Amino acid sequence: MNKSAYEVNPFLNHRSYNVFFSNLANPLKIGIILSLREHEKNVSEITRDLNVEQSKISHALQLLKNCNIVNVEQKGKERVYALNEDTIVPMLELIDKHAAVHCNNKSCMMGCDKRWK
Repeated sequence: MNKSAYEVNPFLNHRSYNVFFSNLANPLKIGIILSLREHEKNVSEITRDLNVEQSKISHALQLLKNCNIVNVEQKGKERVYALNEDTIVPMLELIDKHAAVHCNNKSCMMGCDKRWK
């Protein structure tokens, strides 16, 4: 019976987890992800949604693209960004389900309030 890499060494992928969740812990990147959740957009549309400098949006999009959190497609003269439908969209749906059940209590929300002020 073959064991998975995780079963052999449960800490094997800790670096990839760190990189992945660091993207989700960054307020700008989360803003981009939530903006793209509505529909695919170009950089100007995301910049307008978030009211952040275009250079910062472009830099964050490049990092999200490198981790395959977003995909980019050239459409004419513009690059259009969309969430990875295979992995990121289902994960966001799972987070929504988890939050609806487990993150409505006062102690959870108080912890979040303190952290983000």
